[in-house]
Amino acid sequence: MSSPASAASRITCAGLPVPSETVECVWRSMRMTVSVRALKRAAPACDHRAVSEEQSDKTNKARALRPDNAEFKAWIGSEWAEPEDRETTAMASASFAAERRQRLSERFSGTRIVAPAGELKVRSNDTDYRFSPDRDFAYLTGLGTDREPGAVLVMEPVEGGHEATLYLVPPAGKDDDDFYTDPRTGEFWIGRRPGLEEFAAMTGIATAPLSELPSGIRLHAQPVKAVRRALSEMRLVKDEWEIQQLRDAVDATIAGFERVVGELPRAIAHKRGERVVEATFDGHAREEGNAVGYETIAASGDHATTLHWITNHGQVRNGDLLLLDAGVEVESLYTADITRTMPVNGEFTEVQRRVYGVVLEAADAAFAAARPGVSFRDVHEAAMEVIEARLTAWGIVPESKDPESKLFRRWMVHSTSHHLGLDVHDCAAAKRELYMDGPLEPGMVFTIEPGLYFKADDLAVPAELRGIGVRIEDDVLVTEDGVENLSAALPRDADAVEAWMRKHRRA
Repeated sequence: MSSPASAASRITCAGLPVPSETVECVWRSMRMTVSVRALKRAAPACDHRAVSEEQSDKTNKARALRPDNAEFKAWIGSEWAEPEDRETTAMASASFAAERRQRLSERFSGTRIVAPAGELKVRSNDTDYRFSPDRDFAYLTGLGTDREPGAVLVMEPVEGGHEATLYLVPPAGKDDDDFYTDPRTGEFWIGRRPGLEEFAAMTGIATAPLSELPSGIRLHAQPVKAVRRALSEMRLVKDEWEIQQLRDAVDATIAGFERVVGELPRAIAHKRGERVVEATFDGHAREEGNAVGYETIAASGDHATTLHWITNHGQVRNGDLLLLDAGVEVESLYTADITRTMPVNGEFTEVQRRVYGVVLEAADAAFAAARPGVSFRDVHEAAMEVIEARLTAWGIVPESKDPESKLFRRWMVHSTSHHLGLDVHDCAAAKRELYMDGPLEPGMVFTIEPGLYFKADDLAVPAELRGIGVRIEDDVLVTEDGVENLSAALPRDADAVEAWMRKHRRA
């Protein structure tokens, strides 16, 4: 197979050699993005005939039995009604996205800003993963769900700010072979997608064919680091529309947890009960939202001591604890992130209840500390003070030569909180002094999630603690005078958890 460099000498556009950067982009696109036919629609003057058949053929000719003559093409391209679902009005997110673009423009006066949606990713052979756009692109355009593969937002500097254009691959018309031959972009294969005029109406952004994208933009390097960091810092404080999206995500997630409790008898009976838990929640997320916001952690027994256990192939046994860490992502791509640890049989043992009580006390201490003006670190330290005091009282924390060693952290190695929004771990590119050490502000949404994890092979703790993992996680909105627990409808107290399980469990 030829490399991009060797292909460069053979590919021309309008009779001129194509720059290596463009070849690289096309090469990546052939493998991971839209089909070569779609690239031709985006840039019809380009000659792709030199590209190998192996790379360019996305129609699986080896197994195709479709007629290919002029009569069939004329017939399949005719007798179609006009679509009745054209998008003609602005999305609810459009005005908020416009305000975000304005704020970003003010930070980068005179600088071109580029935010690509990203590319389709190959799952296997000619099958792609469901598309999910880059979150900075979603933040600046207001688009969600699976919109729009290959799209690029460009903000060109003009006097007084920036002028935004959304570049897209136009959908194939009914008289275009791609309408029925292209499994990546053809309407017959993937359904009707909005056209350029519709995207303009939905977003309030001028649109243009991708073929008109300004030259010299290296999409894989966009947004540039400074812009990505600025966007992360802007996303620290949510606007009114974002907060409502997060409320919706949390509410849908709580309903999903209730459905899981109802399926626990089936999970116990199944040889891979964790998969029953995962499938129940993930199916709910697709029914009520866009998808899960991250891979569901359905960890029973000792698996609950693995922080991000997503293999989920274990049994769910009576007498064990089930740690469920999951979140529904709504169609705007905002996600919840909630964890509850529940007794599989509906009742905590004495030891399980003791561990659970320490984690709950730590979470309550974090809630008490959280308010405008305090730092993220302050919230974490409040939880850690409880963990340290209780584990020390249990006699399992050895004496330390250096207090900074914090040996009690053996049983809780993660932080207490992270920001939440379009990403489950939101705003990750923000400066540390604005994230960990920055003051909490009204409009911030983050998690409070202390835990204790005593692994089955941990010889540093008494045998009765081994194999117990507990985490309690809530989603928290900073208000003008404190915080609001967005997930408060999901019980946290041990007695309340048991009562909740009795209510929702099926016989």
